[in-house]
Amino acid sequence: MALRDLRIFPDPLLRERCRKIEDVDDEVIQLLDDLAESMYANKGLGLAAPQIGAALRAVVVDVEQRDGIPRLVELVNPEVIESSNELSDFEEGCLSFPGEAEKVIRPAKVTVRALDRDGKLIEVKTDGLLATAIQHEIDHLDGVLFIDHVSRLKRSLVKRRMKKKARPTVTVGDRC
Repeated sequence: MALRDLRIFPDPLLRERCRKIEDVDDEVIQLLDDLAESMYANKGLGLAAPQIGAALRAVVVDVEQRDGIPRLVELVNPEVIESSNELSDFEEGCLSFPGEAEKVIRPAKVTVRALDRDGKLIEVKTDGLLATAIQHEIDHLDGVLFIDHVSRLKRSLVKRRMKKKARPTVTVGDRC
């Protein structure tokens, strides 16, 4: 496993649609391990491959690790195959948007089809925070960010704050 640097908005890779993974091989397993290590090290609930620089369709999620025993969900080529009409809202943050969070409305329940780390086809039926986190991470694989689910005004404010954070600070002694 390796701790990988996070891509921070407005990194253009965060807006790319990721490539499907053809075979779950040693490189993909290493990617899943790196995603998990990077997510846990940064105290996130989920992480998608583009957030660590890989434009591939892989995500990890663990919404229970903060309350006790880690329960890692690893998904390769995940796709939502069913979602409820019932909606829920959660205050979502994102490791690619440090310090930012906004209320996002998503389907309350989803069924996701994916491959596991052994290349086996699985289906995950979930609700609550786990459903929200999985949808958030799958969005990353399509270049969709949580700010795309909020009003134009809120999105504009978040973008402005992120650009301000990205600017280098200049101290008096640095100007020549």
